[in-house]
Amino acid sequence: MHWANLLVLCPVASYQLAAFPFAALFHHLSASGRLSPTARYLSLLGGGCLLASTAMGSFAMLLLIPVAGSVLILLSASPARVHTWVFSLQMSWQTLCHLGLRIQELDPQDTRSAVVLSAIMLLTQKATSLALDVHEGTVTLQPSQGLLQRALPLCSYLLFFPALLGGPLCSFRRFQAQIEFSGTSYHPLGAAGQRCLCALALQVLHAGLEGQLATMQGCTGLSCVCSMWTQALIFKLAYYSHWVLDEALLEAAGFGPEAGQGDLSGSDLWILETTNRVAVFARTWNKSTSRWLRRLIFQRCPAQPLLATFAFSAWWHGLQPGQVFGFLCWAIMVKADYRIHPFLRARAASHGAKFLYHGATWLFTQLIIAYILVAVETESFSKLRLLWTSYNSILPLSYSLALLLLLTKKPKQN
Repeated sequence: MHWANLLVLCPVASYQLAAFPFAALFHHLSASGRLSPTARYLSLLGGGCLLASTAMGSFAMLLLIPVAGSVLILLSASPARVHTWVFSLQMSWQTLCHLGLRIQELDPQDTRSAVVLSAIMLLTQKATSLALDVHEGTVTLQPSQGLLQRALPLCSYLLFFPALLGGPLCSFRRFQAQIEFSGTSYHPLGAAGQRCLCALALQVLHAGLEGQLATMQGCTGLSCVCSMWTQALIFKLAYYSHWVLDEALLEAAGFGPEAGQGDLSGSDLWILETTNRVAVFARTWNKSTSRWLRRLIFQRCPAQPLLATFAFSAWWHGLQPGQVFGFLCWAIMVKADYRIHPFLRARAASHGAKFLYHGATWLFTQLIIAYILVAVETESFSKLRLLWTSYNSILPLSYSLALLLLLTKKPKQN
């Protein structure tokens, strides 16, 4: 294991750690009543602008432009049309940024473009979620107030620094309620410290597996399956540690997610690594984004909502070849999961058969998820083609064939 790797955190994580003292200071001043609601909004907004300029440099303008556009739409458009306009603005701008930054020949060591793209994707979540709240009438932007009074909470919500670079989606209602509440007895540093220790433990595992993967290079045949599984586990650990650190920063600022509303808890981690259902993994993986996609696409799509949700997720992530292939493959695997499991459960009568059913389907789920993660993280078409033509494609193809054979049978449950 290269222990020095534990000290070399990804750029987003390093900026999140640098923001911890400011988040704790903000919570202390707010809880002690030394900051008025207006001062809290301004502090969060100013911290977000400072963090954006520090982490993104000149690329920060790519984030500030859609923020200004979304706020103008929220303040001027009618509730019946506000969601359509905000959604169109955010996804159009985000797509242009993805394509434009991909075309430019940027220095590989320059991480500002990756940081700003991540922030824009999170901005799209917050802006469209707020627009849906206004459209559905659960949030009312009071026209009796002045323009600045109405714009300040919106700008602060879209740019508040604890959730600028990561973190589970916080609704505008919860954000506003926590700002307006004058005092609290909640002490978040203990919970934030526990999450930081958890992120460190995950980073230790990540570093150890990276060293193990280096010894598995040049594999051939079925040994590539083990290599793919290890590589996918490295990706998962990186995501897990990042989500835990994001939630720790929110905890330190007093914006900790409600029970069951975060991206990753101990029970979620257990479910992700022990479930034998691809569909359960999809619902548990990055839970706040899953809930956002369900509300934004799945519940509003009149036809083929599952396929539309995964297709939109590929669009939201940037439409690279690996992302398009990976998310569409994921949709097919979830669809097959709904058909295959009722078919197998009906034939697993004895205890031995049930044990074999759970063990085999858990292994299949792990390998399928590993295949999807490696595909999504593959940026070049040539590497994606190598994945297609490897032994790793056998199981996804088998699930697809099983789906075709079972399409004539009505599933017992979804």
